[in-house]
Amino acid sequence: MNQKTSPQQRVAVVTGGAMGIGAEVCAHLAAAGHFVLVADQNRQEANATAQRLSGLGGKAMAVSLDVGSSESIAQTFSMIGNDLGRCDILVNCAGIAKVFPFVDFPLDNFVATMNVNVTGTLLCSQAAARLMLPKQWGRIVNIASVAGMRAVGSGRTAYGTSKAAVIALTRQMAVELAEHGITANAVAPGPVDTPMTRTLHNDRFREEYTKAIPMNRYGATAEIAAAVMYLVSEAAAYTSGVVLPVDGGFLASGARSL
Repeated sequence: MNQKTSPQQRVAVVTGGAMGIGAEVCAHLAAAGHFVLVADQNRQEANATAQRLSGLGGKAMAVSLDVGSSESIAQTFSMIGNDLGRCDILVNCAGIAKVFPFVDFPLDNFVATMNVNVTGTLLCSQAAARLMLPKQWGRIVNIASVAGMRAVGSGRTAYGTSKAAVIALTRQMAVELAEHGITANAVAPGPVDTPMTRTLHNDRFREEYTKAIPMNRYGATAEIAAAVMYLVSEAAAYTSGVVLPVDGGFLASGARSL
């Protein structure tokens, strides 16, 4: 890795940091002065994101990480520990989703989704927390979804279930890590305009989803990153175990046509 950080500069790891919400979170963290590790399975896109942030005056570098592989997670965080000696902030953005009818939902996809979205979050958080323990300070933010709090349309058996599990995992982490000065929180985005939603949300779904949102629009990645930035800040020292919806009022809304 051959990188040095100042004693005052915090190291932030963002899984799934190459594109979408993850890339926006990386940009916000770099702008705030943190040393950002853009951790992603897509090394080419991760490199492009890190180079873009460096060109804007931030300090960032790409690292290869497959959150679906326990070996990859162990190797990556071992490298971070050996080369940088610390991890202060972890944002778990990596995730996958596919849509199938419930009665035909393929077991292999359900297992794969749970492995990446839940087990990957668990293992990355464990590895990061071990590096946070010596300093008795840390921030872990998991990107969940409103789909983990309320069923959103059809076909999301694995995705919704995995995000509900991430929320429960976040609460457990918050309880057990509190004595070490480490907070754990989740951000639950509503629909956000990202490469994933452009693939999964057809025109009809997008239209109907927008109607269910009081603000009548999809969110922007910057709006999700802003919520993350509060949760990783010093100001959030007494905030742990919360799930923060950033959804334009979707969860609060009922029958809007009445």
